[in-house]
Amino acid sequence: MTGRTLVTARSLRALDWLNFFVANVQTGFGPFIASYLASHKWTQGEIGMVLSVGTISAMVSQVPGGAAVDALRNKKGAAAWAIGAIILSAMLLAISPTVLPVIAAEVFHGFASCMLTPALAAISFALVGRANLGDRLGRNARWASIGSAVAAGLMGLFGEYYSPRAVFFLTAGLAVPALIALAMIQRTDTIELPKAAPTPEQVERRESLRALLRDKRLLLFAACIVLFHLSNAAMLNLAAGEVTAGMGDNVQLVIAACIIVPQAIVAMMSPWVGRSAERWGRRPILLLGFSALPIRALLFAGISSPYLLVPVQMLDGLSAAVFGVMLPLIAADVAGDKGRYNLCIGLFGLAAGIGATLSTTAAGFIADRFGNAVSFFGLAAAGALAVLLVWAAMPETRDAAAGDGNGDGDGDGDGAPVTDRGGSTAR
Repeated sequence: MTGRTLVTARSLRALDWLNFFVANVQTGFGPFIASYLASHKWTQGEIGMVLSVGTISAMVSQVPGGAAVDALRNKKGAAAWAIGAIILSAMLLAISPTVLPVIAAEVFHGFASCMLTPALAAISFALVGRANLGDRLGRNARWASIGSAVAAGLMGLFGEYYSPRAVFFLTAGLAVPALIALAMIQRTDTIELPKAAPTPEQVERRESLRALLRDKRLLLFAACIVLFHLSNAAMLNLAAGEVTAGMGDNVQLVIAACIIVPQAIVAMMSPWVGRSAERWGRRPILLLGFSALPIRALLFAGISSPYLLVPVQMLDGLSAAVFGVMLPLIAADVAGDKGRYNLCIGLFGLAAGIGATLSTTAAGFIADRFGNAVSFFGLAAAGALAVLLVWAAMPETRDAAAGDGNGDGDGDGDGAPVTDRGGSTAR
Protein backbone atom coordinates (compact mmCIF):
# COMPACT_ATOMS: atom_id res chain seq x y z
CA MET A 1 0.00 0.00 0.00
CA THR A 2 2.78 2.45 0.93
CA GLY A 3 4.72 1.73 -2.24
CA ARG A 4 1.68 2.39 -4.37
CA THR A 5 1.00 5.66 -2.55
CA LEU A 6 4.55 6.93 -3.14
CA VAL A 7 4.52 5.96 -6.81
CA THR A 8 1.11 7.56 -7.40
CA ALA A 9 2.14 10.78 -5.63
CA ARG A 10 5.10 10.95 -8.03
CA SER A 11 2.70 10.31 -10.91
CA LEU A 12 0.44 13.16 -9.79
CA ARG A 13 3.38 15.55 -9.78
CA ALA A 14 4.42 14.30 -13.21
CA LEU A 15 0.83 14.83 -14.42
CA ASP A 16 1.11 18.47 -13.33
CA TRP A 17 4.20 18.90 -15.50
CA LEU A 18 2.66 16.95 -18.37
CA ASN A 19 -0.25 19.41 -18.45
CA PHE A 20 2.24 22.29 -18.27
CA PHE A 21 4.35 21.13 -21.22
CA VAL A 22 1.44 19.91 -23.35
CA ALA A 23 -0.04 23.39 -23.01
CA ASN A 24 3.37 24.79 -24.05
CA VAL A 25 3.20 22.75 -27.23
CA GLN A 26 -0.44 23.51 -28.03
CA THR A 27 0.07 27.26 -27.62
CA GLY A 28 2.00 27.34 -30.89
CA PHE A 29 -1.17 26.32 -32.73
CA GLY A 30 -3.24 29.31 -31.67
CA PRO A 31 -3.26 32.88 -32.98
CA PHE A 32 0.45 32.62 -33.80
CA ILE A 33 -0.58 30.65 -36.90
CA ALA A 34 -2.96 33.39 -38.05
CA SER A 35 -0.31 36.08 -37.55
CA TYR A 36 2.40 33.92 -39.18
CA LEU A 37 0.28 33.27 -42.27
CA ALA A 38 -0.91 36.89 -42.44
CA SER A 39 2.74 37.98 -42.56
CA HIS A 40 3.08 35.80 -45.67
CA LYS A 41 0.19 37.65 -47.39
CA TRP A 42 -2.57 35.13 -46.66
CA THR A 43 -6.08 36.63 -46.58
CA GLN A 44 -8.52 36.18 -43.69
CA GLY A 45 -10.58 33.81 -45.85
CA GLU A 46 -7.53 31.66 -46.70
CA ILE A 47 -6.45 31.57 -43.05
CA GLY A 48 -9.97 30.57 -42.01
CA MET A 49 -9.96 27.81 -44.63
CA VAL A 50 -6.76 26.13 -43.46
CA LEU A 51 -7.70 26.48 -39.79
CA SER A 52 -10.97 24.78 -40.64
CA VAL A 53 -9.03 21.88 -42.16
CA GLY A 54 -7.51 21.21 -38.75
CA THR A 55 -10.83 21.38 -36.96
CA ILE A 56 -12.45 19.09 -39.55
CA SER A 57 -9.62 16.57 -39.07
CA ALA A 58 -10.19 16.65 -35.33
CA MET A 59 -13.95 16.51 -35.81
CA VAL A 60 -13.96 13.30 -37.87
CA SER A 61 -11.54 11.55 -35.51
CA GLN A 62 -12.96 12.62 -32.13
CA VAL A 63 -15.33 9.69 -31.65
CA PRO A 64 -12.96 6.93 -32.85
CA GLY A 65 -10.15 8.61 -30.91
CA GLY A 66 -12.14 8.59 -27.67
CA ALA A 67 -13.23 4.99 -28.25
CA ALA A 68 -9.60 4.00 -28.87
CA VAL A 69 -8.49 5.57 -25.59
CA ASP A 70 -11.30 3.69 -23.80
CA ALA A 71 -10.05 0.44 -25.36
CA LEU A 72 -6.40 0.95 -24.37
CA ARG A 73 -5.48 -0.42 -20.96
CA ASN A 74 -2.53 1.95 -20.65
CA LYS A 75 -3.65 5.45 -21.64
CA LYS A 76 -0.08 6.78 -21.82
CA GLY A 77 0.42 5.25 -25.27
CA ALA A 78 -2.27 7.45 -26.80
CA ALA A 79 -0.73 10.58 -25.25
CA ALA A 80 2.76 9.68 -26.55
CA TRP A 81 1.49 9.15 -30.09
CA ALA A 82 -0.37 12.47 -30.05
CA ILE A 83 2.65 14.46 -28.82
CA GLY A 84 4.79 12.92 -31.56
CA ALA A 85 2.27 13.94 -34.23
CA ILE A 86 2.21 17.50 -32.87
CA ILE A 87 6.01 17.70 -33.21
CA LEU A 88 5.65 16.74 -36.88
CA SER A 89 2.96 19.39 -37.37
CA ALA A 90 5.12 22.14 -35.89
CA MET A 91 8.05 21.21 -38.09
CA LEU A 92 5.91 21.32 -41.23
CA LEU A 93 4.68 24.81 -40.37
CA ALA A 94 8.21 26.01 -39.68
CA ILE A 95 9.68 24.57 -42.86
CA SER A 96 7.21 25.98 -45.39
CA PRO A 97 4.21 28.31 -44.87
CA THR A 98 2.68 27.30 -48.21
CA VAL A 99 -0.67 25.68 -48.83
CA LEU A 100 0.13 21.96 -48.86
CA PRO A 101 2.52 21.85 -45.85
CA VAL A 102 0.18 24.05 -43.80
CA ILE A 103 -2.82 21.85 -44.62
CA ALA A 104 -0.80 18.72 -43.78
CA ALA A 105 0.27 20.27 -40.47
CA GLU A 106 -3.32 21.12 -39.62
CA VAL A 107 -4.46 17.57 -40.45
CA PHE A 108 -1.78 15.97 -38.25
CA HIS A 109 -2.51 18.39 -35.43
CA GLY A 110 -6.25 17.78 -35.71
CA PHE A 111 -5.86 14.01 -35.45
CA ALA A 112 -3.36 14.32 -32.60
CA SER A 113 -5.50 16.67 -30.52
CA CYS A 114 -8.46 14.29 -30.61
CA MET A 115 -6.33 11.67 -28.85
CA LEU A 116 -4.47 13.94 -26.47
CA THR A 117 -7.44 15.54 -24.69
CA PRO A 118 -9.22 12.28 -23.74
CA ALA A 119 -5.88 10.62 -22.94
CA LEU A 120 -5.00 13.31 -20.38
CA ALA A 121 -8.51 13.13 -18.90
CA ALA A 122 -8.30 9.33 -18.72
CA ILE A 123 -4.91 9.45 -16.98
CA SER A 124 -6.35 11.92 -14.47
CA PHE A 125 -9.43 9.73 -13.91
CA ALA A 126 -7.20 6.70 -13.37
CA LEU A 127 -5.01 8.45 -10.82
CA VAL A 128 -7.67 10.04 -8.58
CA GLY A 129 -11.01 8.31 -9.25
CA ARG A 130 -14.43 9.86 -9.75
CA ALA A 131 -14.91 11.41 -6.32
CA ASN A 132 -11.86 13.69 -6.63
CA LEU A 133 -12.04 14.38 -10.35
CA GLY A 134 -13.35 17.95 -10.05
CA ASP A 135 -10.38 19.07 -7.95
CA ARG A 136 -7.95 17.21 -10.23
CA LEU A 137 -9.39 18.79 -13.38
CA GLY A 138 -9.10 22.22 -11.78
CA ARG A 139 -5.46 21.49 -10.98
CA ASN A 140 -4.85 20.25 -14.53
CA ALA A 141 -6.31 23.46 -15.93
CA ARG A 142 -4.17 25.59 -13.61
CA TRP A 143 -0.93 23.93 -14.73
CA ALA A 144 -2.03 24.02 -18.36
CA SER A 145 -2.82 27.72 -18.18
CA ILE A 146 0.54 28.49 -16.55
CA GLY A 147 2.19 26.48 -19.32
CA SER A 148 0.29 28.38 -22.00
CA ALA A 149 1.23 31.71 -20.47
CA VAL A 150 4.93 30.82 -20.23
CA ALA A 151 4.95 29.44 -23.76
CA ALA A 152 3.12 32.47 -25.14
CA GLY A 153 5.73 34.76 -23.60
CA LEU A 154 8.61 32.71 -25.00
CA MET A 155 6.98 32.44 -28.41
CA GLY A 156 6.25 36.15 -28.50
CA LEU A 157 9.89 36.92 -27.75
CA PHE A 158 11.15 34.39 -30.31
CA GLY A 159 8.73 35.70 -32.94
CA GLU A 160 9.63 39.32 -32.25
CA TYR A 161 13.41 39.07 -31.94
CA TYR A 162 14.20 36.09 -34.19
CA SER A 163 11.41 35.39 -36.68
CA PRO A 164 7.78 34.19 -36.71
CA ARG A 165 9.12 30.87 -38.01
CA ALA A 166 11.10 30.36 -34.79
CA VAL A 167 7.82 30.00 -32.87
CA PHE A 168 7.18 26.62 -34.47
CA PHE A 169 10.73 25.32 -33.95
CA LEU A 170 10.29 26.25 -30.28
CA THR A 171 6.94 24.41 -30.24
CA ALA A 172 8.59 21.20 -31.44
CA GLY A 173 11.40 21.57 -28.87
CA LEU A 174 8.97 21.99 -25.96
CA ALA A 175 7.42 18.61 -26.76
CA VAL A 176 10.53 16.82 -25.47
CA PRO A 177 9.98 17.63 -21.75
CA ALA A 178 6.31 16.71 -22.25
CA LEU A 179 7.38 13.21 -23.27
CA ILE A 180 9.73 13.03 -20.27
CA ALA A 181 6.92 13.98 -17.88
CA LEU A 182 4.65 11.37 -19.50
CA ALA A 183 7.30 8.68 -18.97
CA MET A 184 7.38 9.48 -15.23
CA ILE A 185 3.68 8.64 -14.77
CA GLN A 186 2.98 5.06 -13.79
CA ARG A 187 1.09 2.83 -16.19
CA THR A 188 -2.61 3.43 -15.79
CA ASP A 189 -3.37 -0.29 -16.03
CA THR A 190 -1.48 -0.88 -12.76
CA ILE A 191 -3.81 1.34 -10.70
CA GLU A 192 -6.53 -0.52 -8.82
CA LEU A 193 -9.34 1.99 -9.18
CA PRO A 194 -12.61 0.43 -10.42
CA LYS A 195 -13.48 3.50 -12.45
CA ALA A 196 -10.09 3.70 -14.13
CA ALA A 197 -9.52 0.00 -14.75
CA PRO A 198 -12.90 -1.69 -15.31
CA THR A 199 -13.34 -5.32 -14.36
CA PRO A 200 -14.50 -7.76 -17.07
CA GLU A 201 -18.03 -7.50 -15.70
CA GLN A 202 -17.91 -3.72 -15.97
CA VAL A 203 -16.56 -3.91 -19.52
CA GLU A 204 -19.48 -6.13 -20.53
CA ARG A 205 -21.90 -3.56 -19.08
CA ARG A 206 -20.49 -0.71 -21.18
CA GLU A 207 -23.17 1.22 -22.96
CA SER A 208 -23.31 1.12 -26.72
CA LEU A 209 -22.84 4.32 -28.69
CA ARG A 210 -26.54 4.27 -29.56
CA ALA A 211 -27.54 4.05 -25.91
CA LEU A 212 -25.16 6.86 -24.99
CA LEU A 213 -26.61 9.08 -27.70
CA ARG A 214 -30.08 8.74 -26.17
CA ASP A 215 -28.93 10.52 -22.98
CA LYS A 216 -30.62 13.94 -22.91
CA ARG A 217 -27.80 15.44 -20.83
CA LEU A 218 -25.22 14.49 -23.44
CA LEU A 219 -27.25 15.86 -26.35
CA LEU A 220 -28.04 19.20 -24.69
CA PHE A 221 -24.50 19.81 -23.51
CA ALA A 222 -23.21 18.89 -26.99
CA ALA A 223 -25.51 21.56 -28.44
CA CYS A 224 -24.17 24.06 -25.89
CA ILE A 225 -20.61 23.15 -26.95
CA VAL A 226 -21.41 23.73 -30.64
CA LEU A 227 -22.72 27.22 -29.88
CA PHE A 228 -19.84 27.97 -27.50
CA HIS A 229 -17.22 27.22 -30.15
CA LEU A 230 -19.26 28.81 -32.92
CA SER A 231 -18.96 32.02 -30.93
CA ASN A 232 -15.45 31.58 -29.53
CA ALA A 233 -13.20 29.79 -32.03
CA ALA A 234 -12.69 32.57 -34.56
CA MET A 235 -12.82 35.51 -32.18
CA LEU A 236 -9.16 36.09 -31.28
CA ASN A 237 -7.83 35.00 -34.68
CA LEU A 238 -10.14 37.49 -36.40
CA ALA A 239 -9.30 40.30 -34.00
CA ALA A 240 -5.56 39.66 -34.07
CA GLY A 241 -5.39 39.37 -37.84
CA GLU A 242 -7.32 42.60 -38.46
CA VAL A 243 -6.22 44.92 -35.67
CA THR A 244 -2.51 44.07 -35.90
CA ALA A 245 -2.38 43.98 -39.73
CA GLY A 246 -0.90 47.47 -40.04
CA MET A 247 0.82 47.57 -36.70
CA GLY A 248 4.36 46.79 -37.82
CA ASP A 249 6.44 46.48 -34.64
CA ASN A 250 5.49 44.50 -31.53
CA VAL A 251 2.85 42.34 -33.27
CA GLN A 252 4.12 39.09 -31.79
CA LEU A 253 4.35 40.60 -28.31
CA VAL A 254 0.75 41.84 -28.44
CA ILE A 255 -0.46 38.40 -29.54
CA ALA A 256 1.57 36.78 -26.77
CA ALA A 257 -0.05 39.14 -24.24
CA CYS A 258 -3.49 38.17 -25.60
CA ILE A 259 -2.68 34.59 -24.61
CA ILE A 260 -0.81 35.24 -21.35
CA VAL A 261 -3.47 37.44 -19.71
CA PRO A 262 -6.41 35.00 -20.06
CA GLN A 263 -4.18 32.07 -19.10
CA ALA A 264 -3.24 33.87 -15.88
CA ILE A 265 -6.95 34.18 -15.13
CA VAL A 266 -7.48 30.49 -15.92
CA ALA A 267 -4.65 29.59 -13.55
CA MET A 268 -6.26 31.56 -10.75
CA MET A 269 -9.86 30.48 -11.38
CA SER A 270 -9.70 26.82 -12.45
CA PRO A 271 -9.32 25.23 -8.99
CA TRP A 272 -12.20 27.40 -7.77
CA VAL A 273 -14.29 26.31 -10.77
CA GLY A 274 -13.68 22.63 -9.99
CA ARG A 275 -14.55 23.01 -6.31
CA SER A 276 -17.56 25.23 -6.96
CA ALA A 277 -18.97 22.86 -9.58
CA GLU A 278 -18.93 20.09 -6.97
CA ARG A 279 -20.48 22.35 -4.33
CA TRP A 280 -23.08 24.36 -6.28
CA GLY A 281 -23.65 22.22 -9.37
CA ARG A 282 -22.67 22.54 -13.01
CA ARG A 283 -25.35 24.90 -14.38
CA PRO A 284 -24.46 28.07 -12.38
CA ILE A 285 -20.81 27.75 -13.37
CA LEU A 286 -21.69 27.14 -17.01
CA LEU A 287 -23.87 30.26 -17.08
CA LEU A 288 -21.05 32.33 -15.62
CA GLY A 289 -18.50 31.19 -18.20
CA PHE A 290 -20.79 31.26 -21.23
CA SER A 291 -22.07 34.77 -20.46
CA ALA A 292 -18.61 36.21 -21.15
CA LEU A 293 -18.78 35.18 -24.83
CA PRO A 294 -21.29 37.70 -26.27
CA ILE A 295 -19.83 40.51 -24.15
CA ARG A 296 -16.33 39.80 -25.48
CA ALA A 297 -17.50 39.67 -29.11
CA LEU A 298 -19.30 43.01 -28.81
CA LEU A 299 -16.23 44.62 -27.26
CA PHE A 300 -14.02 43.32 -30.08
CA ALA A 301 -16.44 44.82 -32.61
CA GLY A 302 -15.89 48.28 -31.16
CA ILE A 303 -12.12 48.49 -30.69
CA SER A 304 -9.46 49.61 -33.13
CA SER A 305 -6.32 49.77 -30.97
CA PRO A 306 -4.29 46.56 -30.82
CA TYR A 307 -3.43 47.30 -27.19
CA LEU A 308 -7.11 47.04 -26.23
CA LEU A 309 -7.10 43.40 -27.35
CA VAL A 310 -5.37 42.45 -24.11
CA PRO A 311 -7.93 43.73 -21.55
CA VAL A 312 -10.82 42.34 -23.63
CA GLN A 313 -9.09 38.96 -23.60
CA MET A 314 -9.53 38.83 -19.82
CA LEU A 315 -13.07 37.63 -20.50
CA ASP A 316 -11.62 34.74 -22.49
CA GLY A 317 -9.88 33.61 -19.30
CA LEU A 318 -13.22 33.31 -17.53
CA SER A 319 -14.79 31.30 -20.36
CA ALA A 320 -11.74 29.08 -20.78
CA ALA A 321 -11.53 28.27 -17.06
CA VAL A 322 -15.16 27.19 -16.98
CA PHE A 323 -15.17 25.25 -20.23
CA GLY A 324 -11.83 23.51 -19.63
CA VAL A 325 -12.96 22.07 -16.30
CA MET A 326 -16.63 21.46 -17.06
CA LEU A 327 -16.30 19.43 -20.28
CA PRO A 328 -14.46 16.42 -18.79
CA LEU A 329 -16.38 16.79 -15.52
CA ILE A 330 -19.79 16.62 -17.21
CA ALA A 331 -18.49 13.73 -19.34
CA ALA A 332 -17.74 11.90 -16.09
CA ASP A 333 -21.24 12.70 -14.82
CA VAL A 334 -22.83 11.33 -17.97
CA ALA A 335 -20.65 8.32 -18.79
CA GLY A 336 -17.95 7.87 -16.14
CA ASP A 337 -19.72 4.88 -14.57
CA LYS A 338 -20.67 3.29 -17.90
CA GLY A 339 -17.22 2.51 -19.31
CA ARG A 340 -17.58 5.23 -21.97
CA TYR A 341 -15.84 8.22 -20.39
CA ASN A 342 -13.39 8.87 -23.23
CA LEU A 343 -15.97 8.11 -25.89
CA CYS A 344 -18.18 10.78 -24.28
CA ILE A 345 -15.27 13.22 -24.33
CA GLY A 346 -14.82 12.32 -28.00
CA LEU A 347 -18.46 13.11 -28.71
CA PHE A 348 -18.12 16.45 -26.95
CA GLY A 349 -14.95 17.05 -28.96
CA LEU A 350 -16.90 16.32 -32.13
CA ALA A 351 -19.42 18.98 -31.11
CA ALA A 352 -16.56 21.41 -30.46
CA GLY A 353 -15.09 20.63 -33.87
CA ILE A 354 -18.40 21.32 -35.60
CA GLY A 355 -18.74 24.66 -33.84
CA ALA A 356 -15.12 25.67 -34.46
CA THR A 357 -15.24 24.70 -38.13
CA LEU A 358 -18.37 26.74 -38.70
CA SER A 359 -16.90 29.62 -36.70
CA THR A 360 -13.58 30.01 -38.53
CA THR A 361 -15.10 29.46 -41.95
CA ALA A 362 -18.15 31.70 -41.51
CA ALA A 363 -16.32 34.45 -39.62
CA GLY A 364 -13.60 34.67 -42.28
CA PHE A 365 -16.17 34.67 -45.09
CA ILE A 366 -18.33 37.37 -43.47
CA ALA A 367 -15.30 39.50 -42.56
CA ASP A 368 -13.98 39.43 -46.13
CA ARG A 369 -17.34 40.50 -47.59
CA PHE A 370 -19.13 42.58 -44.95
CA GLY A 371 -16.40 43.69 -42.55
CA ASN A 372 -15.16 42.64 -39.16
CA ALA A 373 -17.88 44.39 -37.18
CA VAL A 374 -20.65 42.34 -38.81
CA SER A 375 -18.64 39.17 -38.21
CA PHE A 376 -18.24 39.99 -34.51
CA PHE A 377 -21.97 40.68 -34.18
CA GLY A 378 -22.64 37.22 -35.58
CA LEU A 379 -20.23 35.66 -33.06
CA ALA A 380 -21.97 37.58 -30.26
CA ALA A 381 -25.36 36.23 -31.37
CA ALA A 382 -24.04 32.65 -31.24
CA GLY A 383 -22.70 33.26 -27.72
CA ALA A 384 -26.05 34.68 -26.58
CA LEU A 385 -27.81 31.56 -27.91
CA ALA A 386 -25.38 29.39 -25.94
CA VAL A 387 -26.24 31.25 -22.72
CA LEU A 388 -29.95 30.92 -23.43
CA LEU A 389 -29.69 27.17 -24.05
CA VAL A 390 -27.81 26.57 -20.79
CA TRP A 391 -30.33 28.64 -18.84
CA ALA A 392 -33.49 27.24 -20.44
CA ALA A 393 -32.72 23.58 -21.17
CA MET A 394 -29.45 22.23 -19.73
CA PRO A 395 -30.18 19.87 -16.82
CA GLU A 396 -28.06 19.68 -13.70
CA THR A 397 -25.75 16.64 -13.86
CA ARG A 398 -24.08 16.84 -10.45
CA ASP A 399 -26.68 15.07 -8.30
CA ALA A 400 -26.48 11.68 -9.98
CA ALA A 401 -22.70 11.88 -10.02
CA ALA A 402 -22.57 12.80 -6.35
CA GLY A 403 -24.49 9.69 -5.44
CA ASP A 404 -22.16 7.51 -7.48
CA GLY A 405 -19.10 9.30 -6.20
CA ASN A 406 -20.05 8.86 -2.57
CA GLY A 407 -20.81 5.23 -3.01
CA ASP A 408 -17.63 4.52 -4.85
CA GLY A 409 -15.51 6.60 -2.56
CA ASP A 410 -16.30 4.38 0.42
CA GLY A 411 -14.96 1.37 -1.34
CA ASP A 412 -11.93 2.97 -2.97
CA GLY A 413 -9.40 2.48 -0.24
CA ASP A 414 -6.36 2.90 -2.48
CA GLY A 415 -7.59 6.04 -4.23
CA ALA A 416 -8.46 8.24 -1.26
CA PRO A 417 -5.10 8.45 0.54
CA VAL A 418 -3.20 8.88 -2.68
CA THR A 419 -5.46 11.70 -3.85
CA ASP A 420 -5.35 13.47 -0.49
CA ARG A 421 -1.60 13.47 -0.54
CA GLY A 422 -1.49 14.75 -4.10
CA GLY A 423 -4.15 17.37 -3.35
CA SER A 424 -2.29 18.70 -0.32
CA THR A 425 0.65 19.63 -2.50
CA ALA A 426 -1.66 21.67 -4.73
CA ARG A 427 -2.89 23.78 -1.87
